[in-house]
Amino acid sequence: MFDYDIDTGTPSNRRVFVELKNDAGYPDGSTVDAQGYLWNAEWDGGRVVRYDPNGRIDRVISLPVPNVTCCAFGGPTLSDLYITTARVGLSAEALAAAPLSGSLFVVPNAAQGLADTPFKLIR
Repeated sequence: MFDYDIDTGTPSNRRVFVELKNDAGYPDGSTVDAQGYLWNAEWDGGRVVRYDPNGRIDRVISLPVPNVTCCAFGGPTLSDLYITTARVGLSAEALAAAPLSGSLFVVPNAAQGLADTPFKLIR
């Protein structure tokens, strides 16, 4: 985690945001909600974890699949959390145990999301 100077684009004050325990998956895709909480998909962890701004776990959404890849807010009011998953690399046995692997999941009214920040490419 870094502090960020928006005027200069300079990051500073590097520090650890959160340390995952051995039983957790690997951090994959993330999004941030309107309260400044980080939502992180855990590959091989079967869950999405919401962290408060100090790195403490606030909420865990368990899924019936091991490989959770990304999460993003959508829907008419940006309050639904969409969660993507993968089936790549899973054995036949693992797929039989988690047949919904590769599915898209949605958690209605999970939190208030943020609209995308416009980006302008300067060449």
